[in-house]
Amino acid sequence: MRVIILAAGQGTRLRPLTNDKPKCMVELNGKPLIEYQLNLFEKFGIEDVNVVTGYLGEGIEFKGVNKFYNPKFDGTNMVSTLFCAGELFDGTDDILISYGDIVYNDSVLNAVEQSNAQINVVVDKNWREYWEARMEDPLSDIETLKIDKNGYIKELGKKPNSYNDIEGQYIGLIKIRKDVVKQVKDYYQNLDKNILYDGKNYNNMYMTSFLQMISDNIIPLTPVFITSGWIEVDEPSDLNFGYLLNN
Repeated sequence: MRVIILAAGQGTRLRPLTNDKPKCMVELNGKPLIEYQLNLFEKFGIEDVNVVTGYLGEGIEFKGVNKFYNPKFDGTNMVSTLFCAGELFDGTDDILISYGDIVYNDSVLNAVEQSNAQINVVVDKNWREYWEARMEDPLSDIETLKIDKNGYIKELGKKPNSYNDIEGQYIGLIKIRKDVVKQVKDYYQNLDKNILYDGKNYNNMYMTSFLQMISDNIIPLTPVFITSGWIEVDEPSDLNFGYLLNN
């Protein structure tokens, strides 16, 4: 399995912690966020690890980790960052795409590693407990995720009207099977670059928008259900939830 960590963003909501370092290098209990992922990959014997940098990318240096660079990090979003490493979409191995601001434990990585669908999207079924601990009004922050009658994800990334629109939470971890990675890359490159996608231009497309289009047009999205065991770090207060990694 080949890993691509997306770590180009500026992490403005984490300032001042990101004034002099990229978001993935902010420390959780004395260790950079990205290092938790790297240690886990080493434990699982995953050696092909790549990171796409951007903001203060020179601050990300780890032995054995290949680096790509998004030169337009301050004016693009996750999908553009991902395809800065587009040469890795050559079909020689499965690709695990991981946001650089998440941390997860063995059970989460094991679940996605064991799932062998064409596109595997990790979904936390216990999301509400986590969000309610983080904020007073989870509905103001959370996004929709709906499962169809065949067990595939039929909708994600939209603004929910109620908790009924949320059957889990996408955590920022995706695995694409090697036999469809070229198809995914080709689909992205052939999209109309002059229209908006959920209100964003081509270069600023949300990852959830891209996943929704994949689901609607080429390949179904298979949820990989987990129950806790991960955190995302968007704001300094999120660093208080490291204990959830033990769940």
